[in-house]
Amino acid sequence: MSEPYIVSARKYRPQTFDTVVGQEHITTTLKNAIHNQQLAHAFLFCGPRGVGKTTCARILAKTINCENPTSDIEACGQCASCKSFADNTSFNVFELDAASNNSVDDIRELNAQVRFAPQQGKYKIYIIDEVHMLSSQAFNAFLKTLEEPPSYAIFILATTEKHKILPTILSRCQIFDFKRITNDDIVAHLQKIAAKEGIQAQEAALHIIAQKSEGCMRDALSLLDRIFGYTGKEITYEATMEHLNILDAAFYFSLTDSVLAKDISQLLLTLDDALNKGFEASTIIDGLSSHYRNMLLCKDPKMLRLMDVPKEHIPVYLEKSNQLPPSFLLTALNILNESALHYKDAANKRLHVEMCLIRLCYILQVTSAEKKNNEPKLEKNVQASIPSTLTDSRQSNIQSTPSQSEVKPQATASVTPTMSSTAPVAQIVKKDSETVSTTSKTRRISKSLIVDIDKELDNDVQLHKGPVQVLTDAQVKEVYEQYLSELAAQKKSVLHAQFSQMKAEKSGEDEVKIIVPSELSETYVKQQRDYLIDFFRKHTGLQIRVITELVTEPDLTQNTPAVLSKNEIYAAMVEKNPSLQKLTEALNLQIVY
Repeated sequence: MSEPYIVSARKYRPQTFDTVVGQEHITTTLKNAIHNQQLAHAFLFCGPRGVGKTTCARILAKTINCENPTSDIEACGQCASCKSFADNTSFNVFELDAASNNSVDDIRELNAQVRFAPQQGKYKIYIIDEVHMLSSQAFNAFLKTLEEPPSYAIFILATTEKHKILPTILSRCQIFDFKRITNDDIVAHLQKIAAKEGIQAQEAALHIIAQKSEGCMRDALSLLDRIFGYTGKEITYEATMEHLNILDAAFYFSLTDSVLAKDISQLLLTLDDALNKGFEASTIIDGLSSHYRNMLLCKDPKMLRLMDVPKEHIPVYLEKSNQLPPSFLLTALNILNESALHYKDAANKRLHVEMCLIRLCYILQVTSAEKKNNEPKLEKNVQASIPSTLTDSRQSNIQSTPSQSEVKPQATASVTPTMSSTAPVAQIVKKDSETVSTTSKTRRISKSLIVDIDKELDNDVQLHKGPVQVLTDAQVKEVYEQYLSELAAQKKSVLHAQFSQMKAEKSGEDEVKIIVPSELSETYVKQQRDYLIDFFRKHTGLQIRVITELVTEPDLTQNTPAVLSKNEIYAAMVEKNPSLQKLTEALNLQIVY
């Protein structure tokens, strides 16, 4: 009969301090306390899930009652105390789950048990897991015993939420903070387990498991069991990525290649494939941000240790990073960060991510155009590779701002739509990245650069539309007359009277200025601004903006009949016929308005 299956998290649970992974600062302190006989009466182990809190509590309980501890302060595992502990038959170690024993009565029962001395060994150890689940009344009932227990009683409390524990409890305990286990430690531990189980596991696959576990060894072992059941005796990187449904670096390299080539169609199709596989759009933004962060770290060999990627992937990152200057990476990270911040507020989240990716395509084009004032001389081979229409577009439509970056405009060759291969891009941009790293300062990223990218995107769209329609004064006046006619047809007499006192004129290529004679008229324009913009866009086919200007000129009001008050009407009548005032005084009449 085969042995019952035991999950790896239980089968390979550490039994000695030396086998605890990633908590050397805890295990060393506990071993020294045992060796120097300076054990506290109450310990509090706190930290994230799956990092070894309960495991260390059990090892501590077994070690301090061991009859023959080793020279390096470890339990022997052979004495009666160790065997009874291993068989869960020890009368000196009590494990309580505070989640199900959180009442005052449970704590009273515990207090009653503490009064009795241990039947075997030197200490009675009480391990209370998830101690933050105790009620306030239970905590208060526990205070006295916790502060002054018998000399043979030791309490070990464990929790994942230290902030929920009463300060009066914290002050009575010796606190140990457990840290998340690093990915390298998890990978090393998984390799040992895989060797014992006869599993061939690629280091890159184990690294992905470590990343997915987020510093929790128990989760890492559970994932290892799952993938082992999926793949059998061989765990590969590809199978791990497929089973865990994770986007790998190849996906982000593919996105970056489309960005460099300014191949928007392929970029959106790649995004669509990922969304169809069930990935969230926010996950793609976060993953691309981490990808570009790793590419930026590759620029300095000293920062390679900060990269959280499999070791065999580092050469690929080093090669790909040569295609991207630091200015591109910093701007891309800024755009991705802005997109992540506004993702939750976006009504159409897919469109929000698509626009973010399209903006990335224009980074090199904008940054290169901004540097033309500082780098007027282009190398002939690069100048020849840039389409003349694209060059003219940049010179006429982009308003560049001064920049501290010294990246040469050769990088524009990497974003031209006509290029079929990214191999020349790697050579050109590699040269640029070396120049930047030795002779220049990184360009400061600001929101204005994102605006420039949006302008360049609009310019590129207009470039492919053909001749651009120009707004004229005659067109503005004609459309404004149509607007007045529509107000009259809709019987909006108040608006018609107000707008009849104004006049419209062209202010810029895409701007209409409404000249208003008074602040009241300006208020009417502001209220109708959106409708005015839609009306002008509808009748001109252009993206029009509407502004106002307050001008109190005589020609605006001289043809408009004055509106008199009732007192002014009576005064005008008296001035025209003085007899009216005499009649009013003779008959003692009172004018009622």
